[in-house]
Formats: sequence, C-alpha cells, structure tokens
Amino acid sequence: MAILTSTFAADCGSDIALVDDARTVTWAQLDTRVNKLINGLRATGLKTGDTVAVIAGNQCEWFELAQACAHGGWTYVPLNWHLVADELAYVLEDAGVLALFVDQRFDAPVAAALADPRGASVKTVVGIATSDGAAVRQDARFVAYETVIASGSADEPDEQMLGGPMFYTSGTTGRPKGVRGMLSGGMSLTPDIMKLVASGFSQFVPIPGITLLCGPFYHSAQWAFSFLPMINGSSVVMQHKYDSAGVLSLIDEYGCTNVHLVPTQMKRLVDLPADKKQAFSGASMLAAWHGAAPCPPAVKRSLIEWWGPKITEYYGSTEGSIISTISSAEWLDKGGSVGKPLQQFEVIVVDDQDQPVAQGAEGTLYFRNKMGTDFSYHNDEEKTKAAHLEPGVFTTGDVGYVDDDGYLWLSDRKIDMIISGGVNIYPAEIEGVLSMHPSVDDVAVIGVPDEEFGESVKALVQLFENVVPSDELKSEILTYCRGLLAGYKVPRSIDFIALVPRTGTGKIQKQPLRAPFWEGHQRRI
Repeated sequence: MAILTSTFAADCGSDIALVDDARTVTWAQLDTRVNKLINGLRATGLKTGDTVAVIAGNQCEWFELAQACAHGGWTYVPLNWHLVADELAYVLEDAGVLALFVDQRFDAPVAAALADPRGASVKTVVGIATSDGAAVRQDARFVAYETVIASGSADEPDEQMLGGPMFYTSGTTGRPKGVRGMLSGGMSLTPDIMKLVASGFSQFVPIPGITLLCGPFYHSAQWAFSFLPMINGSSVVMQHKYDSAGVLSLIDEYGCTNVHLVPTQMKRLVDLPADKKQAFSGASMLAAWHGAAPCPPAVKRSLIEWWGPKITEYYGSTEGSIISTISSAEWLDKGGSVGKPLQQFEVIVVDDQDQPVAQGAEGTLYFRNKMGTDFSYHNDEEKTKAAHLEPGVFTTGDVGYVDDDGYLWLSDRKIDMIISGGVNIYPAEIEGVLSMHPSVDDVAVIGVPDEEFGESVKALVQLFENVVPSDELKSEILTYCRGLLAGYKVPRSIDFIALVPRTGTGKIQKQPLRAPFWEGHQRRI
C-alpha cells in the first residue's frame, strides 16, 4: 500500500484523518483513495518526475493529492486561488504543468488561463466538483476527480517515488519563480524520506496530534504545519475561509492540539467579543505557532494572556524553512527578537562588501543549513545566484544582527518586499503592470504601515505631463490592476507624485519614499 498512509490505515483505520467544511475521511479511507489516485493518475499518462498544479481550497482532496504526489514522484505546484488568468497562465507555462487539478469554485480564471496559449502544456484537467464549473468542464482535457479515483486500482502502486511541492514565490524583478528543494521530486528518493523530514516537526507540535488548518494550504508555512505533522499520524481539521469564532469552535469541538497563525488572524482573535472568548475552553490546544510577518506587540501580549504561554514565533522563508524560534517566555523577556537560530542553522552577517561584521553589528543576514540542504529557483539561475553568498549560504533579504545572547533580531528589509497579512508581495510585479497604463509615466510601489495587515500596498504614480490627476483616474488605474493582478497585490491606495526618484543607474530610490509613512513608528518593517 502507499508507504506514508498504510501504517495508520492498519493501526487506526476508523479514526478520522481529515475534516473539511463538507466531509470527513478516515485513515483507512484515505489510504484507499490515495492508492486509487496514484494508479488512476498513472493511467492518464503521468510519469515519475512530471509536474502538476493544484488550485483548490482547504479541503480533503488537497491532502489526498499531496499524498498521491508524494508516492507518484510528481512535483506539485500549489496555486494561489486569488491569482487572475494572466498570472495562472504564466505559472502553468513556466512550471511545465502537465495535469491541473481545479476546485471548480475557481472555474472562471482557470478556464481563461487554459484558453491562453501558455496553458497548452496542460494535457489533463481534473475537476474537483465542489460547485458548478461549467467553463472548465467544457475543456476537452477535462475529467472528473472522482472518475480518476474510480478508474484506479486499490492495489499497492508500483515503484513508489518521492514527490513534493514547488511553491511559487514572487520575484524582485517581476514574475514569481518556483522554489525547488529536496522534497520537490525528481531526485530518485523514496517516500519514506518524507517521514524522516516530517519527524523533525515533533520539536514544534505534538505528534501525533490534531492540527487545525485555518490558512490557505497553498502557502508554504500552512503546508508545513499541517501536511508534515500528518505524515507522522496527526489528523487535520480545516477551515476554508478564515473565521475567528469558527476557529475557537473547531478547536473545542475536535480537540485540536496545534495551529499556525499569521498576525492578522491573531488580531482578529483578540478583537472577538468578550462572550465569544469566555465560551472558549482551549484546553486541548498545546502549541500555537505564528510567523510570516512581524506581529504588533500589544496583539501578541493579549493572545499570550488569553491562551497562556503556548504562543511561539518562528522566523523563516519558503526557501529556507524555519530558521529561528522564540517562546512566549523568551519573547516577554526579549520582545522584538525572532529568537535563537535552530541548531542546524549557522547565521552569517555581512556588510555591503559581503564581509563578516562584528558580533552585534547590523548587516545583511545569510544562513547555512548544516544538514547540507539548499534550494534553487526553477528556470532562473541568475536569481538563484543572487540569493546566495556562496553555494549553500542563502539570504532572506533581511537586515539584522545577533546579540551577545545569541538571539536574532531583524531591523530592516534589504530586498524590495511587502508583507501584508502574512503574504509576501513584491513591488516589481505590480510596478510592471502599472507602468503599462497609458497615463502612467513612472511608478514606485511601497509598503506602508497598516494596523490590521502590518503593511499595505501603496502606489506612488508619476503621470505623463498632459494627464490631469483626479480621483476618477485613481479608480481607473485600480480597475486596470484588478484585471491583471490578484486582489491582494492591487494597491490599497494611490498617491500622485511629481517625480519618482531614481539613481544614476535607474534604480528607484525607495527609502526616501517610504520614510515619511514610517515616521513615528518603532519598526521599519
């Protein structure tokens, strides 16, 4: 049977493995469906090393697919369901996607992407029918998800090989790029390697436990904090659309032991009415992890006071995984630090000439995983090289320092990135879209303080000389952006400015543009 599910099917087959908004799946059912899915997909022509993509909500099918890919040797690309057709078509072509799995709630943009010439690489479109998806269903490549499962044998799949995710992360020079790591597939490894990697998560969450997934599975952190515990026997209870009161109900109803949160979710939790908070037991919750963006201290302190000292922060990235952690007690003592690096990470701080700085001095942060793992950007050797000081030594683009006690502190962001609601947004992609508007002569996109989301996207637009600035023009530009960018990338605000400052080499000078908006704030990111 499937290597990663067979043991649990035999030992606790009637126990619940997955819960979503619509159904539950036991471990025995999961094992059977994964076997049938592997065999059914192989019958469609998928071979070890091929790449597929998935655009789906938080639902049981996502975990079935992730398990199937982990045994079939397929690289899977989790697609952000907020992407518009142009963005989807780009990823389909860049990743060389052969099979696309579609939750039909996202029918319209997917159908448009498939009709785009860049969607021609897709040979099979598998519809996950959570709702009507007429446009995708009309595609000649369409087959229903349950039809694939029904066509597959429940027998043990032959030649099980490791496959895994390739997350697309936006780039500083425009389009996003896929991050390839050890688990992405194509390295002639067997699925049991995944179990060894996942076992490392026992230092973060109780395993086996009951994971609550309340953020999108397409995000690398949400994937790691749900799928990896599941590999070692944790069941997963999931919520598709985040709802704070619903989170509390699910924790108590299913006895959830661990959850991953982003600061925006934390704020919405502490902002709940008093009666909702008082009705919450939370006795089962043992570990609440948060990361992705700086959390306002008042919000974090309030959640610690409410939930107790079980709130732990981590610092990391899609490329580098978890680099450092800080417990509630440590944070109360060293508020502002992102904790001590994990034992397997070496921190290297360098100046602008890439030379090491003295202990406690500020510089660009680089990291080396002592286990020898590294990453590359799919189809982009130049970007891969730019992210490394040398092979195996990578940067997240942050500026910071390590204090005398060994704690890591972040002071600024060197790369041109905005983090809004825990989501990475790269201005270059937005600037590329805005620059094509007929009224825009030049543009700079920056992150400005936002009480709820940490940062929000602001566009500073220089108009052509004959164009008159107006509120109507702002609305027109925003409408234009919505047709080409996912909603979370569309600027929250637009300011018209006389001149976008650039260096002699043409680089936008972002710091003087950002400074007035961050004046009076204790943080720069």
